[in-house]
This record gives sequence, C-alpha cells and structure tokens, in this order.
Amino acid sequence: MDYVQERMAQEAAKDASDLYTGFATPLNFILLAITLYTTYLLYKPSPPATLPRESPAVVFRTFTPRTLLPYNGTNSMPVYMGVRGRVFDVSSGRNFYGPGGPYENFAGRDASRGLACHSFDEEMLTKDLDGPLDTLEGLGDEEMESLQGWEERFLSKYLVVGKLVAQGEK
Repeated sequence: MDYVQERMAQEAAKDASDLYTGFATPLNFILLAITLYTTYLLYKPSPPATLPRESPAVVFRTFTPRTLLPYNGTNSMPVYMGVRGRVFDVSSGRNFYGPGGPYENFAGRDASRGLACHSFDEEMLTKDLDGPLDTLEGLGDEEMESLQGWEERFLSKYLVVGKLVAQGEK
C-alpha cells in the first residue's frame, strides 16, 4: 500500500503544465500539418482562367487549283481543301489532312471526286491545274449523296476560307 500512496503523492505534486505534454507527440504534429495543408488547398485562390488564343483572321479569297496547291500543310502553311467549289481550312484536322495523314493527298487540292468515290487514288485528283474544274460528271446518285455528306460535315466542323474557281475565272 505504501507504494500506491507514494505514487499518488507524486502524481498530485506534478505541475499542471506537465499534463499537456501528452498532446505534443509527433503523430499529433503530423496530423496538424496534414489538416493545415488540406485547409490551405481547399481555400487557396485559384489562378485566373485563361482563354484559348484566337486563330488569326482569315480573309475570304478566290482560289484556283494552282493557288490552292501550296496550302497542303507543308512549310508551316495551313491545310486547305476544296470541296464542290468551296475551300475549307482543315488545319484543325491536320493529323488527318496534313502531311502523313490518311487524307494528305487531298490537302491543297479539289477533293470532291475522291471524297465522293471514297478513293485516295491520285487519279481522283485534277491533273491539269490550269484547266477547268472537275464537273463531277459520271458520278452516280450514291456518290453525290456521299459527297453531300462530306460537304455537310466540313461545313459543320471547318471554316470556309474561299471559293475554288478555274484559272481565268473570277
């Protein structure tokens, strides 16, 4: 019993400030740091929203097959493609229509016949750049419907930047 009474007397004689040393453990410091960091993350100011850069303004132009040819995505040029007399800026689809893409042979050219026939062959492209435009003669109803579907897709996705005319026309 003496031990118990002696121990009780020791505990009673302790300073009151020693009672709080039990809270100053490494685990409590880690928990406090995590709580403060989480609170900081929740309430820190967010950076201002940034708007995407606007693409430069494009002036509506009249193209001939020869003047359209350089717009094939090489030499830092945009990618333009002609469909039924309209010239579309398909630069945002450069991975499809630009160099190395599956439709690259249509870039900078009148792609109407090739799109209508679902053909990537060189024969589908106009050979004579100074001659008349392809009148799409010989295409059936199915091909013309397919071409109209392509044209509608381009109109909904891409900007029309000009019209395609034969050499000598305005």
